[in-house]
Amino acid sequence: MDIVLYYAPVACSLVPYVTLTEAKANFTVRPTNLRKGQQNSTDYLRLNPKHKVPLLTVDGRPLTENVAIQLWIARNFPAARLMPSDPWQEVQAVSIMAWCASGMHPLVGRIFSPGKVCDLPGSEDSVRKLSQEQLFEAYAIADSMLAGREYFFDHFTAPDAHFFWCFRRAFDLKLDVSQFKNCLVHFERVKARQSAQQVLDFEKKVMAEFAAAA
Repeated sequence: MDIVLYYAPVACSLVPYVTLTEAKANFTVRPTNLRKGQQNSTDYLRLNPKHKVPLLTVDGRPLTENVAIQLWIARNFPAARLMPSDPWQEVQAVSIMAWCASGMHPLVGRIFSPGKVCDLPGSEDSVRKLSQEQLFEAYAIADSMLAGREYFFDHFTAPDAHFFWCFRRAFDLKLDVSQFKNCLVHFERVKARQSAQQVLDFEKKVMAEFAAAA
């Protein structure tokens, strides 16, 4: 099976990189430079007309969207236990990943680039403020879910990788998340895993290569 992950530094393509590594999958990473617009190239658009990352190809067949990619990895590498075995908990895990993808991720994007959602002069601060309030509401919910727990379920699963990225972006955006004690513990716990360390090291390498080629 030929697995290729199209990846961009800092972007949410970190999520399947972590889970593929946790699954001990044999996969190839193709760094994609978003600042140079490689996601809009003819070859890339042929695979993913959404012009986003991550993109996973399996024997040449493209699969987009993190929730779907995470499910594919979990189903094809069951020994990694990337989803809970209990059917009810499994759908709860899907719910958390969907929440990360459609609830938190867009808010992160609005804080980072408010002009993409509102182009009225002087609206940037307002967009950022409102988006941060909603993001912090989500963090507070996650914080309560993680109270007294190491992970969202009784072991590391795909939702932990997804939330790790969502919470990590708060540091990139220089947001004060000190109030979310359980999220902070969870973040450090996931960050300490070999899979997360591998992708973070790879991220530094790719960013240095992109900078050198600029």
